[in-house]
Amino acid sequence: MTQAFLDVRDLRVQFPTEDGLVNAVDGVDFSVEKGKTLAIVGESGSGKSVTSQAIMGLINRKSAKMTGEVYLEGEELVGARPEQVRSLRGKRMAMIFQDPLSSLHPFYTIGKQLAEAVLVHQKVSKSEAYGQARDMLARVGIPNPERRIKDYPHNLSGGMRQRVMIAMALLNSPELLIADEPTTALDVTVQAQILDLLRSLQAEFGTAIVLITHDLGVVADMADDVVVMYGGRVVERGSVQDIYYRPEMPYTWGLLGSVPRMDVDRGERLQPIPGQPPSLIRLPKGCVFRPRCPYHELVPGNRCDTDRPDLEPITPEHAVRCHLEPAQRREIAAERLTARGGNVAGGGADPDNPTSTRRTEDSTLRTDPASTASPATTTQEDPK
Repeated sequence: MTQAFLDVRDLRVQFPTEDGLVNAVDGVDFSVEKGKTLAIVGESGSGKSVTSQAIMGLINRKSAKMTGEVYLEGEELVGARPEQVRSLRGKRMAMIFQDPLSSLHPFYTIGKQLAEAVLVHQKVSKSEAYGQARDMLARVGIPNPERRIKDYPHNLSGGMRQRVMIAMALLNSPELLIADEPTTALDVTVQAQILDLLRSLQAEFGTAIVLITHDLGVVADMADDVVVMYGGRVVERGSVQDIYYRPEMPYTWGLLGSVPRMDVDRGERLQPIPGQPPSLIRLPKGCVFRPRCPYHELVPGNRCDTDRPDLEPITPEHAVRCHLEPAQRREIAAERLTARGGNVAGGGADPDNPTSTRRTEDSTLRTDPASTASPATTTQEDPK
């Protein structure tokens, strides 16, 4: 078995507040091998971004409590000295942040901020650092990089600022790249270019990628494995084929069933998940998804109200956190599968089942990132 490059074990992050203790991340486990992509999906407030910040060493230990273990190629980071983690950040591991406007410094030009990332980790001259910055701006699709390198963040559109953040993360060819909603502000054309750039980096350097996103089309296109988070916990994890074609957690069914698809009958209404995500201060005593789960009555003894389910393995690669019996889960999933035309998300075919509705040429799940996008017309950004 290949050794994981990133190995996260029982990671917990708590924030004390006046209202109570916020359990932002509660016992998260996952691993990523070099050259592989792990996608973390879930609603806002499920703990995805806090998990990534904890891995990068960006949690303020004075205002938060963090426990567990994070290994980067065998090097433990949670108990490491801050300067040790800082030496790795930006070089061996990098992060594309969700909000570029608050991540870029308003007082410095784009070129100065990109060149600094090079100079900190490479022994090159200032002119060489600026040259690398210009080249990377061109690679992420920013027109006139010679001009843009002299601009300040407020001179750029939201999508262009996002591409600057991506350029900054890729400058030192990191071995681990954490991408927190990297294509949120981009139109579908530039989104495809950015995803191609991430693939080329991965192919060239064997980069391990952790992709945090709400776009299930991007997940299907990019990911090898998927972690589904809810209420600060992992509720299901498995290969992308397991999660899309053989999901066994009601929350995963809800996520996939609420996505619009272009390859099924548009007369069918989407099925949103009822209710709101739980407060991380006052989580339900039993299953955290119990207040929104339409299947809790199938579990005898009110266990969903009283007992927290463990993350139980179905196969060595697939695990789920649910009190429903495995036979019940498979029966419910099969009913939803039939109703949605091929998989729980709707359309498509199981690559392991050649008799299902549709099969791709290479027998792998690869969905057009635009297939789950809104049909509304996108507008190309003004390059100024």
